[in-house]
Amino acid sequence: MNKKTIGIFICMLLIATAVLPVAGTIENSNINKVNPKSGLLLQPPETWNKTFGVITADNGYFVQQTTDGGYIVVGSTYSGGIPDVYLIKTDANGIKQWDTTPFTGGIGYCVQQTTDGGYIITGSTFGISDALLVKTDANGVEQWNTTFGAAKYDAGYSVQQTTDGGYIVAGAYTYVPPPGDYDAWLIKTDANGVQQWDQKFGGTFSDYAYSVQQTSDGGYIVAGSTDPTNSNVEVYLIKTDSSGIATWTKTFGGANTDIGQSVKQTTDGGYIVTGWTDSIGAGLTDVYLIKTDSSGIATWTKTFGGANYDDSRSVWQTSDGGYIVAGSTLSFGAGFSDVYLIKTDTTGNEQWNETFGGVQNDYGYCAQETTDGGYIIAGDTSSYGAGSSDVWLIKIGGGGPTLKLTFLLGAITNLNTGGTQSTFDSVALLYIQFNPFKFGIYTSGETVTVSNQYLGILTQSFAIGFFNAAI
Repeated sequence: MNKKTIGIFICMLLIATAVLPVAGTIENSNINKVNPKSGLLLQPPETWNKTFGVITADNGYFVQQTTDGGYIVVGSTYSGGIPDVYLIKTDANGIKQWDTTPFTGGIGYCVQQTTDGGYIITGSTFGISDALLVKTDANGVEQWNTTFGAAKYDAGYSVQQTTDGGYIVAGAYTYVPPPGDYDAWLIKTDANGVQQWDQKFGGTFSDYAYSVQQTSDGGYIVAGSTDPTNSNVEVYLIKTDSSGIATWTKTFGGANTDIGQSVKQTTDGGYIVTGWTDSIGAGLTDVYLIKTDSSGIATWTKTFGGANYDDSRSVWQTSDGGYIVAGSTLSFGAGFSDVYLIKTDTTGNEQWNETFGGVQNDYGYCAQETTDGGYIIAGDTSSYGAGSSDVWLIKIGGGGPTLKLTFLLGAITNLNTGGTQSTFDSVALLYIQFNPFKFGIYTSGETVTVSNQYLGILTQSFAIGFFNAAI
């Protein structure tokens, strides 16, 4: 079959899909998750979600997959009216193995597994806060903690173990005496948390560092925000050498407020930055995604969102060269605020998005690709769980059949619909897969798995339309 014949055939199938009646179809409860740009469903299905917490407020700010395939989550839990750092370890299925509060009177914003199998946490102490660094063993038992700061409010937002076994922390430092505004702050410690150096960045007004990563040259890339005029907050990107001395700084944004929340070095040596923007985009605030070269020059920028408030707190380069972005949305979803997950290709074009949540406020703070090709998301939920808000861990995709965007046409039998997927047996079923492209026929008796997110018709005896199908 030549390419021209295939093209004509696909057009005929598309026309057939458009004109066939929809009577007798299975109702698709997830039809609101159609990609608004392409009209096609590409999202991986939810695998599981778990909540953690008690009757008070509990928050989850960061998640990382651990070397045993499970997950480590950090955040805060409230008891007696003050927060404690909350550390949760789960297995690969999100089942809690242990939880602990390794530091009382503080909040944990970021956690990383260390080379000895333990964990390093950064955050802030409660009250007139200091930046906090806590080291635990593999079971979450505190080994040491240390604080950094002056007499006012200081915090650590991001931490990573460095190649020399020490740690790099990004945060905010308050100057005393006045003007008393914040500076973006970078702290380097040895393996025992003893400060080796610190560097501060910014001007007269408030500047923050929310994310740091050691780069391939031994230096550091830092993302945050800067307010050079006390009226125009911009995304702040800082590249330093191994001693924290700035080699260059860049700002991005427009006339209003723009914040950088997360940065990663990309496989091409450049950087990907995400946050939110009040200067450009469709709504009150939009998700902001910026790709730069190795010198911090923007190669492209993208915004995502609707008419209301949308933001992003996390970005991760995926194995296909694209990006997974996590945040929250008031524009889409079921409730006041929903977890917002966006997948893009290598040039920032949206491939799909998903929202998660109920009728109350639900927030997404961190997402990473997992070793099985799926994604793990951490946040907190007021819609589900035991308390006023609970730590929320969501796993999507990965494991089980690999689902691909596929056009199906033909006769089926033994349809079984449940959960996030359906299965049926083929009688004579044509398939045309689009990512990557291939086509063929399921022979009689072959079992087919599809996601329950589809655009088409699926009855007990017939299938036509676009499906996420396991080929």
